[in-house]
This record gives sequence, structure tokens and C-alpha cells, in this order.
Amino acid sequence: MCGLTRPEDVAAAVGAGAQYVGFVFFDKSPRHLEVSTARALALSVPEGVAKVALTVSAGDDVLDRIVSEVPLDMLQLHGKESPERVAELRARHGLPVMKAVGVATAEDLHALEVYGRVADQLLVDAKPPKGADLPGGNGLAFDWRLIAGRRWPVPWMLAGGLTPENVALAAQMTGARQVDVSSGIESAPGVKDAALIAAFGRAAAAA
Repeated sequence: MCGLTRPEDVAAAVGAGAQYVGFVFFDKSPRHLEVSTARALALSVPEGVAKVALTVSAGDDVLDRIVSEVPLDMLQLHGKESPERVAELRARHGLPVMKAVGVATAEDLHALEVYGRVADQLLVDAKPPKGADLPGGNGLAFDWRLIAGRRWPVPWMLAGGLTPENVALAAQMTGARQVDVSSGIESAPGVKDAALIAAFGRAAAAA
């Protein structure tokens, strides 16, 4: 469950069974956090739940500060990072890296093979529409048939337009064993909803 901004959101996500909690560091996002806020939230996460920092084409100075001040278990790279940059950051920070790859057509699938050779995990997301401010968290899905039955060199997570109502179908159609949600558990952009968090947790677990 990604884009958490308040202590009660973290508690609700953990209570709903989230295995990863995501904190966004991207100032164009309504879910953006200051480093000090993210640190306080991360310190409240219990052992066994992975704390993930989502960044978008961030420079070394930004990433160095995030990693040095926030207790993290993983980086999620959601920008235009090259495979070489992914490998560089993985080595620089000593943390596992999840690379987000946007999918809209079959032509986008090759990138998953490429990034699967350098990242520890893949986030298979919906490609944002042209001109969108956000690379993810737009509440858009893609044609799940494109990845039905496909596998990559590393574990992967399905994202993009998932909700309590469709997550079971998404898992059934794609074979995903991990799913990522942000806007699908919000009552307004950037505002998480405890009832939706609980409903998504139940639906995902049942799937």
C-alpha cells in the first residue's frame, strides 16, 4: 500500500495485511512527504513489513538524504532511470531496488526483460497518459491480458488502477502474487480511507 502520509494510514495498512508500505518523495504528487515526516512514519512500521521509498528520477543528493535519514528496506524507482542507473543505485545504497515499468501495449514488455536483469523486483504499472504530472498513482489500469502467464527474472508486483472491486480479477487474469495500490484506497487524491484500505486487504488476501 503506497502513498501513505499519516500515522493512521500506516496503522490501517499494516492492520489490513500490507507486506510493503510506500512513502512518496515527489513534490508533484499529492502524496509527497518531507523527509522528517517519512522518518517518523517509517519508525512506526512494525518488523516484518517492508518500508519502501518511491522516487522519480531523483538525484544522488536527494536519495542520499532520504536513505540516510529514513529507515528503509527498499527503493522504488518510478522515473526514467536507465538500467545502468538502477544498478548504480542498488550498489550505492545497499538496498534492494524495485523498478517501475509502465505498460500500455505489447511493445512496452521488452523493458521488463531489460530491467529484470538489474532490479530486485519489478513493478508492472499502467503507463501514464501523455502530459501527466504523475508517473503512477493515476488510478489507471492497462490491458491485463498483455501480461497473462508471463514471468520475468525477478519477482514482480502488479499496479495501476487496482481497487477492492477489481483486485481479485486482476490477480486471476495476470497470475500476480503481489499487488500495489495507492489511489484505489483513497477518498480524494492523497487522502487514504481506512474502510477502503481494509476492503482492499480483504479482497487481495481472498484472491
